[in-house]
Amino acid sequence: MTLKLPALDPLSLPARISCGYPEPYRSRVLPREKRALGNAVGLTRIGINHTTLPPGRESSMRHWHTREDEFIFVLSGEVVLRTDAGEQTLTAGMCAGFPASKDGKTGDGHCLINRGVVPAVFLEISNREKGDEAFYPDEDLHYNGEGSSPLFTRKDGSRF
Repeated sequence: MTLKLPALDPLSLPARISCGYPEPYRSRVLPREKRALGNAVGLTRIGINHTTLPPGRESSMRHWHTREDEFIFVLSGEVVLRTDAGEQTLTAGMCAGFPASKDGKTGDGHCLINRGVVPAVFLEISNREKGDEAFYPDEDLHYNGEGSSPLFTRKDGSRF
């Protein structure tokens, strides 16, 4: 069956197997696959990714945002959700939400880890907010979304 927009089959989209993280962080997440569902249907205010995370990989480094809310919904497989409170396992049909930092200075760092033996598939949903920053409590990493070219730096502002 051929679907016409605004409907689509997520698996008909090309998978993006890349990330903006510098090493040594990049190799901890790749070869995760992301399919940009929001972009494909013309959404400009929210981003939605259909993400496949292979066994042994992390969705991201544990982080929190200053302006973006995030929500994940597990479609298949299982992931370990790591937050400031510890770890818990999420399976198909479960979800989690991560509000943007209320004060822009503190937040609940989070990431997903696939410790299973099969790929985990989940939706990542967030608002798209210019000027968003992300802080990484466990790593010497900072994301600065200001300007025309968002970039990752070390916490002291130096480039990789």
